[in-house]
Amino acid sequence: MATQANWACQAPAVNDNELRGSGLPRIIGTSAALRRVLGMVRMVAPTDATVLINGETGTGKELIAEAIHQSSNRSNGPFVKVNCAAIPAGLLESELFGHERGAFTGAVARSIGRFELAHGGTLFLDEIGDLPLELQPKILRVLQERQFERLGGASTIHTDVRVICATHQNLVEMIDEGEFRADLFYRLSVFPIELPPLRERPEDVRLLVCHFAMDYAGRMRKPITAIADQFMEALAHHSWPGNVRELQNFIERSVILSKGPVLTGSLSDLKYKQKASVPVTLEDAESSHILKTLRETGGVVGGPNGAAARLGVRRTTLISKMRRLGLKRGQSFAAPKPAEAQAGFGYTGDRPFEAFGIDERNSAGAGGHGFQYG
Repeated sequence: MATQANWACQAPAVNDNELRGSGLPRIIGTSAALRRVLGMVRMVAPTDATVLINGETGTGKELIAEAIHQSSNRSNGPFVKVNCAAIPAGLLESELFGHERGAFTGAVARSIGRFELAHGGTLFLDEIGDLPLELQPKILRVLQERQFERLGGASTIHTDVRVICATHQNLVEMIDEGEFRADLFYRLSVFPIELPPLRERPEDVRLLVCHFAMDYAGRMRKPITAIADQFMEALAHHSWPGNVRELQNFIERSVILSKGPVLTGSLSDLKYKQKASVPVTLEDAESSHILKTLRETGGVVGGPNGAAARLGVRRTTLISKMRRLGLKRGQSFAAPKPAEAQAGFGYTGDRPFEAFGIDERNSAGAGGHGFQYG
């Protein structure tokens, strides 16, 4: 029978947070990765600087954007959110800037855009990488001149709004490929913040599990008072490709299925997901594919039979990507090491903490955990 880890002793670590009271009520934890992010939030919040938040899906980009707003001098103003990927390209301009009556078929009344709604507050543009290329100059103008016109209108509207953007895409690569304007990127990335994925904060997982388990148990009125040790160990060693959002959803499902006071779940689901995921980073995969293509072309980059042509990119784009990945032209393109040897992780159920880059002596009782997603 699996031993049980009562979370009563861990609950104070979740609730008694030294960061509480700093204007960030929904962010909890003391891990080094979180402290670095929150330190940057505290530095930029009092200013009106444009912030660009980068991070994988599920890392909490919207939460950090809201924390910046709540910690700023604009906290009493509106916090308006726009997901650029969720709105059709043909409607996004009207959604952002508004439109006048008769501006297009179906425009039976004047509509106020998000930039006007956010006046005196903060506008959060999520998934900015999905912003249509033809709309990017208008965003740049608003950022630089703080004015715009409604769609179909002639009068200029002045706005006082702070803009925070977020994306999971590599905007530098998109610039090289002609999919994002360089001038807009420079204007957006005045103060970039990089959110670490959950796999780079393994010490956070245990307290996040306790936090979400207590939260959902309370909401669903489940008499859960402990978490099975075997279940917790599996959660702690999983790579969580979907980051905090995936962990949160998995705990919610586990609480729903729980029938007793000890929380457990289907470990087979975690093992399946771990095997299904590629145990290398995106940069590793890109490097491997580029090296493979270069070996096939004998190291030739340009020309009709060169690596750039085979990869479907311009020669300059491939050279830029090679520089970013640390690949040198003319180097010996030896066969890469097996992915398993490079990755150094993958939960098998009996691997020590050292196999995951964690010092068990230093991790125990650290009390550090990350921020709640959503």
